[in-house]
Amino acid sequence: MAKKLTTYDPAEDLTSNKAVATFMAEAFATEDAGYIAHALGVVARAKGMAQIAKDTGLSREQLYRSFSENGNPTLKTTLAVMKVLGIELTAKVPALR
Repeated sequence: MAKKLTTYDPAEDLTSNKAVATFMAEAFATEDAGYIAHALGVVARAKGMAQIAKDTGLSREQLYRSFSENGNPTLKTTLAVMKVLGIELTAKVPALR
């Protein structure tokens, strides 16, 4: 008997702030702008895209498109979504070797 496989949605597992922080830290560690944007979209879906849209003043459609796998959000959109999600972007100087 063949088993039916379902598509895994990581948004379903982002139920705590710790899970979101770990997920985003791993995304930032890749240094891949496209992957980071997609990861932000996953977090936004986990938190509720309609509420994110309302809080940022952007449309749901624009957010879904911007943060899809092939999306390319502007820095302004990215920062607005991060602010609503409570994700902070910080800078640090790497330790000298």
